[in-house]
Amino acid sequence: MAYAKLGRTSAHRKGLLRDLTTDLIINERIETTHAKAKEVRSLAEKMITLGKRGDLQARRRAAAFVRREVANEEGQNAVQKLFSELAPRFEDRQGGYTRILKVGPRRGDSAPMVILEFLED
Repeated sequence: MAYAKLGRTSAHRKGLLRDLTTDLIINERIETTHAKAKEVRSLAEKMITLGKRGDLQARRRAAAFVRREVANEEGQNAVQKLFSELAPRFEDRQGGYTRILKVGPRRGDSAPMVILEFLED
């Protein structure tokens, strides 16, 4: 399996991608660098696919990866939002749940910045 190492150790990289994926599920839109967005896109789409399956094993696998953080005013956490709001939105779609929009270079180190968001479909 090929992936970008992002200049981090494996534990740091896993934590970073886990945090970004959780933030994407909660906010449905994040701004990050292009390299990180390409890695998070893969993980987020796998989480949506688990949400579409909807069985107990899928919930447990998603809960093992996504952080336990409050997602909205109703008190739902990120996994509950994934299964109750995001997965039904993409029920008839066979992949391609996210899009990457280029923003421009970051001021400081000129890293290419993008917006990663879920489609409104």
